[in-house]
Amino acid sequence: MVRAGAVGAHLPASGLDIFGDLRKMNKRQLYYQVLNFAMIVSSALMIWKGLIVLTGSESPIVVVLSGSMEPAFHRGDLLFLTNFREDPIRAGEIVVFKVEGRDIPIVHRVIKVHEKDNGDIKFLTKGDNNEVDDRGLYKEGQNWLEKKDVVGRARGFLPYVGMVTIIMNDYPKFKYALLAIMGAYVLLKRES
Repeated sequence: MVRAGAVGAHLPASGLDIFGDLRKMNKRQLYYQVLNFAMIVSSALMIWKGLIVLTGSESPIVVVLSGSMEPAFHRGDLLFLTNFREDPIRAGEIVVFKVEGRDIPIVHRVIKVHEKDNGDIKFLTKGDNNEVDDRGLYKEGQNWLEKKDVVGRARGFLPYVGMVTIIMNDYPKFKYALLAIMGAYVLLKRES
């Protein structure tokens, strides 16, 4: 016969006892873990800023959010961008651009380029999978894009790697849970 109180006494302690692990750490260990977490975050920011400098693009990596560029790029593809000002924009090139009044950059192909005598370049874009050009996406009264609108030009891609970003944006609770788990892991992981 087994007593009710004795059933849980022989079970192993749960690995998810976060607050118990925090109480077991001394102050030095806790400071070390917080410092370790801060170093990881600052390293990621430094790598991002370094990529910005190397590529000349304010956003050197973007995720394709729609199917407008299929079959060239699919939803969830991760694009690597450069944006060197001296490179001319050519028809057929895939650019990422921002339109005034829209927060999210758009990935589309340049279909027409007009160069003025003074060197100013204006161009028109279109998604490969769209029926019409992008004039309907531009701000009211704007028929052409200029170099200042370009965030970057696609130089390479990794297929479907960006789906993680799309899932985290579509399901914010999942994003916060994942960030909490990763933060707890970094703070509570003990060095062997």
